[in-house]
Amino acid sequence: MGVMTLASLTLALALQSLAPVELVETMPVETTLEHADIPDAHVVWPDMIAGARTSIDLAHFYASNQQGSRLEPVVAALEAAAARGVKVRFLAEEKFVKTYPETLERLGTTAGISVRRFDVAKAFGGVLHSKSMVVDGREAFVGSQNFDWRALEHIVELGLRVRAPQSVRAFAAIFECDWQVAGGTPLAEALAPLRALPAPVDELDGVRIETRFSPLVGIPGEPWWDLPELVERIDGASKTLQLQLLTYKMVGRDKEYFAELETALRRAAARGVAVRILVADWGKRRGIVEGLQSLEPLENIEVRFVTIPEHSSGHIPFGRVLHAKTLVTDGARLWLGTSNWERDYFHESRNASVFIDGGALPARVAALHEELWTSAYASAVDPAAKYVAPRYGER
Repeated sequence: MGVMTLASLTLALALQSLAPVELVETMPVETTLEHADIPDAHVVWPDMIAGARTSIDLAHFYASNQQGSRLEPVVAALEAAAARGVKVRFLAEEKFVKTYPETLERLGTTAGISVRRFDVAKAFGGVLHSKSMVVDGREAFVGSQNFDWRALEHIVELGLRVRAPQSVRAFAAIFECDWQVAGGTPLAEALAPLRALPAPVDELDGVRIETRFSPLVGIPGEPWWDLPELVERIDGASKTLQLQLLTYKMVGRDKEYFAELETALRRAAARGVAVRILVADWGKRRGIVEGLQSLEPLENIEVRFVTIPEHSSGHIPFGRVLHAKTLVTDGARLWLGTSNWERDYFHESRNASVFIDGGALPARVAALHEELWTSAYASAVDPAAKYVAPRYGER
């Protein structure tokens, strides 16, 4: 954990215990990217679970543990919570159950833990891509971290521990809706209780926190949708836009152009806003790299690939990559979400976003972006290059 000792981290967590929202990271081991002032997800998750008294609700793309990894204490903490009477529910995307069955089977056969598969394709058309946890209805976690051992030690990830009451209430309400739909309740019926709720906004300690979700068909209405808010923030930028993502892909398999976000970025650049985009080097593959190369020559837009070196143990499938999803506007307004920038993440898949104005977090994430941007891990996209995509899956 860098230079931060366990004692100093405990003190930092205690001092931040009343903060309405707290930044949480994962940085790949054997890199220089760890930050002593930002708690790690593999510490925060068990801490949240240990504090549960009545309920823990988790919604994740999939679950993939490995013995001896940083995820094992998290799984053990869930089992311990269930043993002391906490009601634990785990909602997982149907499409990945066959790929990663073991951890879900372990949880599902533990007394006090219920596991449901959510076939989001039937409900919305996409997948359950959100990654969230709600504890006792009083705090939540949301971020880029999947319930995956690699996400806690081998991937660049950013998340938020949220204690803002309206935001936590919204995460709990969306989870309950999805849990009911996964159990067979019609979507309209599951959504009905949410329609009486206003779009979640908290204003605490000079910080404004807005929580939004996708897709539009799976939420109470457009005020809850994150895509229009993202466009508004890009259009409101006057100086800088700092974006980092796993993938940025504006043309889908159906050849349909996803215009909303890219045209907003181009408008910003045209009025003089400096746009800096960091993407994972997985984006060097055909069908994605062309779009990135088309942006790089534009005035005021720069794009860089991020490459995380292999671990000393050798190739780790689907690890060693930039996976965080953030946008900082003018160094003062932050979006942190679970969506890559592709059409289906906003129009068909379950995802979540938190927008923060004020406080220290937007500037802190802006500094993280600048650190990665200027690091040895980042390299400029060459519009004329013939890239070869790295092999990132099984070998």
